[in-house]
Amino acid sequence: MQIAYSPALRPQRVYRIALSIFFFIQGIVFASWANRIPDFKSKFQLNDAELGSLLFALPAGQLAGMGLSGYLVSRFGSRGVLMVAAFLYPSSLLLLGLAPNTIMLAAALGLFGLCANLMNISANTQAVGVEALYRRSIMASFHGLWSLAGLTGGLIAQWMVVGHQSPFLHFCFIVSLSVILAMLSGSFLLPRDAARSAGKANIWVKPDRNIILLGLITFACMICEGAMFEWTGVYFNQVIHAPVEYSRMGFIAFMSTMAGGRLTADYFITKFGVKRMLQASGLIILTGLMTAVIFPTLTTATTGFLITGLGVAAVVPLSFSLAGRSKKIPPGVALAMVSSIGFFGFLLGPPLIGFIAEGYGLRWSFTVIAILGLGTTLLAGSIKTDE
Repeated sequence: MQIAYSPALRPQRVYRIALSIFFFIQGIVFASWANRIPDFKSKFQLNDAELGSLLFALPAGQLAGMGLSGYLVSRFGSRGVLMVAAFLYPSSLLLLGLAPNTIMLAAALGLFGLCANLMNISANTQAVGVEALYRRSIMASFHGLWSLAGLTGGLIAQWMVVGHQSPFLHFCFIVSLSVILAMLSGSFLLPRDAARSAGKANIWVKPDRNIILLGLITFACMICEGAMFEWTGVYFNQVIHAPVEYSRMGFIAFMSTMAGGRLTADYFITKFGVKRMLQASGLIILTGLMTAVIFPTLTTATTGFLITGLGVAAVVPLSFSLAGRSKKIPPGVALAMVSSIGFFGFLLGPPLIGFIAEGYGLRWSFTVIAILGLGTTLLAGSIKTDE
């Protein structure tokens, strides 16, 4: 991949630190919503199927924004798009907190998803550029900050719930924190990236076989991530029957190992290679989820979700890094393509769990998700890592 930058006036670590803060913003915003889902379920008196249908709105919004995100990043550059998204994405939390009914909540979730995708594509395009400056794998560390933020968001949510604070007041705090961080870090982002320097690149191209495979691998992982983000609280309430003070333990456990796994994944990727890491990831996902399903107690389910976090840790960063290095497609567009396929996992995961749970129970839902997660292992052997 050819990367053309304006003269670098700052050390590469400055770009890396600044971008890491934006990944942190992404993670804490999403985790703040995900951890308050049980509150919205109770507020609107939703059953599992109704909640699953409602949650469909978020990935639908993400999917609707895929083409737009790829176009904007390729046309205007990731830096400017990321700055706009870093304001819009946190601010859309306020609409969720103010929603008076499920119709308005669904509409707000769609907007929330669209803004999430805009920030995701622009941040990962920046990450591809910064990784190129380092000439080694660092993508997983960015996603590790996202996961660390998710863990932080889970702890803040737990504190807010125990303190009986409403989702809206919780979200106001998160929005204030996110906007301050973005304003302090924005001027230190990478000034130019491949998408902007290649102004005449054709963004209306068909994905090749490798991009499709990377998208399917991302799909297999993200359907598991979606389940963990949006259903762990419900699983701990309905299956584990955890006390309210422990109701977020599954999410916190998952996010802690996901963060730790991503922060250390670059070392293991270099040592064992991309394919072996992806193949191992699917097996670990299966093991973790089935532990929580077969042994539904507070301790074993928490352990299972800890294992699952390790399984999903490296998959999306690896897929995005490989997509961004494509020699045939501009990085912003390649990332949008992989994300488009992958986010079908988020699109299908929440309602799939809800519908299966309504008929057969949440344990069967998580069993299906575990089997789908194994797809990462089955597909990894076919990818090309030299694109």
